[in-house]
Amino acid sequence: QAQLVESGGDWVQAGGSLRLTCAASGLTVSKYIMAWFRQAPGQEREFVAALNYDGSPHYRDSVKGRFTISRDIDQNAVNLQLSTLQPEDTAVYYCAMGRPPYRLGADPGTSPTDYTNWGRGTQVTVSS
Repeated sequence: QAQLVESGGDWVQAGGSLRLTCAASGLTVSKYIMAWFRQAPGQEREFVAALNYDGSPHYRDSVKGRFTISRDIDQNAVNLQLSTLQPEDTAVYYCAMGRPPYRLGADPGTSPTDYTNWGRGTQVTVSS
């Protein structure tokens, strides 16, 4: 059974950086669309970034230029490098797998319903 486990969350000051890791078992990350979402208290879960099955990255506008999503084939993991963190980035960050089938040439979905096999999340707290 596929399982995703997030790690790397921490408390940082504004302007700081973190590296989140999503370790996969029971699935090969290079064969699926993989994404990161986040959820702040009292807020809806929102799309942060995704790697299409062809390896192309996609980001929500507010994190473009600050966050970088990547795959580690050897570790079968998906990483999210967070830089220039701001208090509004505070949330629980979740990793998930895109729900197949995928349409050739289509961008990854940005709704939580487009994804499955959610991890339990890792907390990122940014203080001002």
